[in-house]
Amino acid sequence: MLNALVADFRIIFDRDPAARNWLEVLFCYPGLQALFLHRFAHWLYVVGIPFIPRLISHIARFLTGIEIHPGAQIGHGVFIDHGMGVVIGETAIIGDYALIYQGVTLGGTGKESGKRHPTLGENVVVGAGAKVLGNIQIGNNVRIGAGSVVLRDVPSDCTVVGIPGRIVYRSGVRVNPLEHGSLPDSEAEVIRALVDRIEYLEQKFEELQNNQQSQKPLAIPVGVTIGMDDCEQKFVCRISDQKIQQFFDGAGI
Repeated sequence: MLNALVADFRIIFDRDPAARNWLEVLFCYPGLQALFLHRFAHWLYVVGIPFIPRLISHIARFLTGIEIHPGAQIGHGVFIDHGMGVVIGETAIIGDYALIYQGVTLGGTGKESGKRHPTLGENVVVGAGAKVLGNIQIGNNVRIGAGSVVLRDVPSDCTVVGIPGRIVYRSGVRVNPLEHGSLPDSEAEVIRALVDRIEYLEQKFEELQNNQQSQKPLAIPVGVTIGMDDCEQKFVCRISDQKIQQFFDGAGI
């Protein structure tokens, strides 16, 4: 437990540029204080002592605004930034070096017994206000965008955004974990792709009508570069189709 507490303390200086000295971190970071109290309460919970672990959890909630059930398992080097409104359920499991912002809920979805809260892998970033619900698996190095609602498993090394959360793969891209606000807007990308496709089809239809009336050769449609061959046109359409397909593939997340 001591090693976990030291890791929790040290990670703050790596993750928060506002952390200036150890005294400020020790007394003015509610996330750190909540983890200190939770680790003691969790040890009592594992030993089997009744009531006292829940009482410590309740006191920590009153002092920090962070509610962590004593049964939750939290790895080393976890940082709860700001922390107000964070709720972590009884059977939740959080891997090492996770970064959790304010307003996050790691909750259940029913009254079933047993494992009913999410499991987070290592180096997971959960943005402000995100909700991760149910007995689901979140892989390593996953970033969950602010305000997202995640209801199904998420594989490693990807980003989840939206309501419900949709997977956006970022393979080969090294991302700063603190930049949890710099996330792609998958809905806007798909809507833009569909609008472009509709505009192209409207231009095509209009020129077909004009061609029938005037019996003149078709002009190049608006939005298509002059000199673009069939292969290049197919490539542009294929990229658009990939964005749309990725959106629909992640629609159930």
